Amino acid sequence: MSLIRPNRVKSKLAAGQNVLAIQGLVTSDMIDQVGPTEADAVWIEGEHGAIDFEEIGDQSRACDLWGKTSMVRVNRHDYGLIYRTLDRGAQGIAAPHVNTREQAESIVQSAKFGPIGKRGMYASRQGFGVDDYPKIANDYTLVIVLIEDIEAVRNLDEILSVEHIDCFFVAPNDLAQSMGHVGEVSHPEVQAVISETISRISAAGRVPGAPGQAETVDMYRDLGARFFLAKAEEWITQGIKSFSAQMNAQ
Repeated sequence: MSLIRPNRVKSKLAAGQNVLAIQGLVTSDMIDQVGPTEADAVWIEGEHGAIDFEEIGDQSRACDLWGKTSMVRVNRHDYGLIYRTLDRGAQGIAAPHVNTREQAESIVQSAKFGPIGKRGMYASRQGFGVDDYPKIANDYTLVIVLIEDIEAVRNLDEILSVEHIDCFFVAPNDLAQSMGHVGEVSHPEVQAVISETISRISAAGRVPGAPGQAETVDMYRDLGARFFLAKAEEWITQGIKSFSAQMNAQ
C-alpha cells in the first residue's frame, strides 16, 4: 500500500504560511525547468489555455516529481468536468466566476467525495496504490473559487459561509470589467473594491488569494492575502528587459 502524495499548498495554508503558484507553464518540460525553484504550485490553465485531459496527466506528473501542487483552472461549473480533471491527476481545481453560495456549494460537491460531496467514485491517478483513497482524498484535494465579478462581491458573505474551500481568489481584471472599467484595474474604484474584498475574506477567517506582482504583493499581503499567483511570462519579460538594459549600458 502506498501513501497519498502530500498537497504542498494545502499543508502550507493550514500552517498559516504564504503560497506562490506559477501560471503560464504550458508543458511538462517547462514545469520541470522551474522544479528546483521555491514555487509551491503550478496553475495549469484550463479556462483560457489549450490544455486537454491527456496533457493534465503529464503536467501533473511533472509537478509530482518536484513536490509541487498541480492545480487546474477549469472553464465552467460542471460536475463531470471537475471530477474528471481531478481523476486525471490534478491535486486541485480553481473554478471561475463563482458569484453565489449555490455555485460555491456546487463546486465543493463536484470536487469532494462523500460524505462532503458527490465526486464520481474513481481511484484517480493520485490514488493509484492508495487503498483508502476515497476516504482520505478530501483532505488532500485543493479547492479554489475565483471572486471576479461585482455580483460575487455583493454576495461575498454567503459565499464565504461555504466550507471546504481553501482559497477565495480575487481576480482584478474581470472584476474591473464587471464594474464597467474594462482594462482599468488601477482605477480607484476597482482598487478600493479589491482591497475591501481581500480584507473581508481575511476577516472572515478564510484565505484570500491575489495576483503575485512585485508592485502589489506587499499591499495584498498586508490586507491578508496568503495565496499569490504569478505569471511566468511577466517574470521572463522583466528579466530579459533588465538584462538587456544592463548589457547595453554605457
